Amino acid sequence: MTDSTKQYAVQKSDAEWKAQLTPAEFHVLRKAGTERAFTGEYTDTKTVGVYKCRACDAELFRSETKFDSHCGWPSFFAPLAEDRVEYIEDSTLGMKRVEVRCANCGSHLGHVFEGEGYGTPTDLRYCINSVSLNLEPAN
Repeated sequence: MTDSTKQYAVQKSDAEWKAQLTPAEFHVLRKAGTERAFTGEYTDTKTVGVYKCRACDAELFRSETKFDSHCGWPSFFAPLAEDRVEYIEDSTLGMKRVEVRCANCGSHLGHVFEGEGYGTPTDLRYCINSVSLNLEPAN
């Protein structure tokens, strides 16, 4: 799933990832799968904190940028910083989308969509799989 020419700060073999991740986490994070809509643990979460990559623990999103999109997955209008994520053009499933990956380990997080009319500051919706994230609540 990851670009074999890109060197990520965190690199592991599939066997190492499988030993660390559950089968569902491996499917989404390392094979660009998608969890079913409305099943993820963070879809409706309102807890204040930082969302981290479940594979490598890199900080990716803050709860302040999370919003209710009612799409079935956690939605954010911006990453913590642009260097925390990378964007890959995705033309699978017969449509053009932009995949979002963790810039630290190359794990699949979800997709970003633009111009959907949500009342957010960026007009972006980062549609992220719950299984790709760990929420670290604020103290």
